[in-house]
Amino acid sequence: MANLVTDFIGIRSPNPFWLASAPPTDKEYNVRRAYEAGWGGVVWKTLGADGPPVVNVNGPRYGVVYGPDRRVIGLNNIELITDRPLEVNLREIKSVKRDYPDRALIISLMVPCDEDSWRDILHRIEDTGADGVELNFGCPHGMAERGMGSAVGQVPEYIEMVTRWVKTHSRMPCIVKLTPNITDVRKPAEAAMRGGADAVSLINTINSITSVNLDAFCPEPMIDGMGTHGGYCGPAVKPIALNMVAEIARNPATHGLPISGIGGVATWRDAAEFMALGAGSVQVCTAAMTYGFKVVQEMISGLSDYMDRKGFTSVTDLVGRAVPKITDWQYLNLNYTTKAVIDQTECIKCGRCYAACEDTSHQAIAVEPDRTYVVKDEECVACNLCVDVCPVDCITMKELPLGEVDPRTGRPVAAYANWTTHPNNPARNAAE
Repeated sequence: MANLVTDFIGIRSPNPFWLASAPPTDKEYNVRRAYEAGWGGVVWKTLGADGPPVVNVNGPRYGVVYGPDRRVIGLNNIELITDRPLEVNLREIKSVKRDYPDRALIISLMVPCDEDSWRDILHRIEDTGADGVELNFGCPHGMAERGMGSAVGQVPEYIEMVTRWVKTHSRMPCIVKLTPNITDVRKPAEAAMRGGADAVSLINTINSITSVNLDAFCPEPMIDGMGTHGGYCGPAVKPIALNMVAEIARNPATHGLPISGIGGVATWRDAAEFMALGAGSVQVCTAAMTYGFKVVQEMISGLSDYMDRKGFTSVTDLVGRAVPKITDWQYLNLNYTTKAVIDQTECIKCGRCYAACEDTSHQAIAVEPDRTYVVKDEECVACNLCVDVCPVDCITMKELPLGEVDPRTGRPVAAYANWTTHPNNPARNAAE
């Protein structure tokens, strides 16, 4: 099997799969079971400063969005940070780390935005043996209303300030967890970097209401006839998370900043995609809450098999591999030309490609009297919609070779079909 040992900002773990700071990491019992199941690391559920106790609702805490067969694709969480005493958490963290020294253990923190509060909690956690801290600047509900969480994460100046306090008063590696509830995620990442952060993690949950009870006319989950917004996570947020990770990885100001990827990781393939876009570790929550801790075993074996097939000997061989191939729209090769091709031996004649193209695209698929569906090359703009809606995967996009006449435009395919020679390629222009 491929070597999955991960060294993320000096924090070693047997694999890159960490449990995210969330209900599954709330206590010693859970964390021990997670380690025994195979998780490489854990980010302990967010701790707060001593003071008035945090009180969570004693009713439904989750809303859900289902896919086919009631598969959970999105989870809305209105739970706050830990409501267990700080000293209890610290004692349990120390015990767990003593017994599992080879596993990563990160402590998530959220305290009021003043230096004394941060200094105090940092001094209290340093003798636990934990490997690092993660600053929770992303919680979009409950704590944000108290001037913490995303209330800090949406202000780059606050991120830089608090991160600098943490690096001043602690020897521990510092990960800054970023909120997606912002216009440009690069700005808070740059602020974290200026403050001295060793890494960033993203994305935290997205502010959301997942559903409305149409009998009670109240958002779900419903607490005594009222509802509120919460934090949305799960497979549904993965495309947003991938884009934000990629934006930080390819931004010149943050290029090289270590990233822990979060947001909809449910399979080894999800993890590999985050890593290819620059993540050195991945954090998981919803998949564990849906399927249990042992889901990590499939992730480990799947990633190992994939790395063996690709000839990768280390996870570092995968990290960032896709970043050089991300560009802005204006730099895409507009001379690249493809056409849809239907494999008639596999087609089940359901007509979904025809309906989609005829009603909502470019009317490039014709139906013959015997219900055979054929592509009209002179109309096809290669939008790929037919491929996306086909239930049996019998449609592919075929690249037209150089010089061949495009039936739609009547012009030969241009000589710049190769991206490396395209005049709009910024890398080529920089080299010249």
